[in-house]
Amino acid sequence: MNKLSPAPLSVEQLETFLSEPDEAVIETLRGLDSDLLFLGVGGKMGPTMARMARRALDAAGSKRRVIGVSRFGSGDLRQRLESWGIETQACDLLDDEAVAKLPDAGLVVSMSGFKFGATQNPSYSWAMNCYAPAVICRRYRQSRIVAFSTGNVYGMVPIQLPDGSPNHGSRESDPLQADGEYSMTAVGRERMYEHFSRGLNIPLTLLRLNYATELRYGVLVDLAHEIAAGRPVDVSLSRVNVIWLADANRMSLRGFAHGSSPPRVINLAGDEILSLREVAHQLGDRMNRKVTFRGEEGTRALLNDGRDGYQYLGAPQVNAAQMIAWTADWVARGGESLGKPTHFQTTDGKF
Repeated sequence: MNKLSPAPLSVEQLETFLSEPDEAVIETLRGLDSDLLFLGVGGKMGPTMARMARRALDAAGSKRRVIGVSRFGSGDLRQRLESWGIETQACDLLDDEAVAKLPDAGLVVSMSGFKFGATQNPSYSWAMNCYAPAVICRRYRQSRIVAFSTGNVYGMVPIQLPDGSPNHGSRESDPLQADGEYSMTAVGRERMYEHFSRGLNIPLTLLRLNYATELRYGVLVDLAHEIAAGRPVDVSLSRVNVIWLADANRMSLRGFAHGSSPPRVINLAGDEILSLREVAHQLGDRMNRKVTFRGEEGTRALLNDGRDGYQYLGAPQVNAAQMIAWTADWVARGGESLGKPTHFQTTDGKF
């Protein structure tokens, strides 16, 4: 899609855009002769990433299987996945016996985790984020694994460097600074993957994501809904970086080609550091809504520098201006929302 092209007109069109593989993804999967398994496919990224993998394999002329695993509670997700040619398996990843019965697959995307509610239910957070990776690694010790982490493991950083220049965010070599129950379990998740990658010689790519956005969910959607409702935008967390979900999907699937033991850690993030105040003004202008603000702009934010990872995963194709334009158009038209706020403005680590 060209720069500042019109927003998708329907959920169906949006999901087609979000799941479109590029030639690099097609070639990556063409060169890896194995079925793909998505653990935690029911999350916000899982459906379109699994569909992208299916479309890439089809484009490569491959009949290898794509399998999506989730608890599959309410809703029609399972039916939609199967309509896209993705096999489904219902499974609780904390159930060792159930995981043992899952199909073999040489390529595994592990998207399982628990964030919202971690403060209220910390034991479940530790189980999902730290015990489940051990179950997964033991079951798929013969596989390549792409596992998701989060930029929360770095903690907040100054938005300006000592010389006054903008800080582009935390880099993969920076020390981890867990803040709050969720961040601690996220560090624990990484350590479990690292332990089993080393001990079982599993080629593993660990992606520290910050923040994926599309038109039904994400930081920009949260801001647009605040503006549409006439509520003041809180700018106390004054800077943010986001990445278009289709880019995150493509880059994640390319991660299979770069796994190692111990794991290769890659930040998965957009290359632009955005001012919340400026983004809000741009959204308001496009939505023809007045924007008001509350709070004082803070000097620290959760920022990830994803630029080193572009040498492995390719660079994002959709820039912030396009994401803002699409989001404003979609929300102004009353487009569907997943109704799941990101809580990106949380600064005390309590989710």
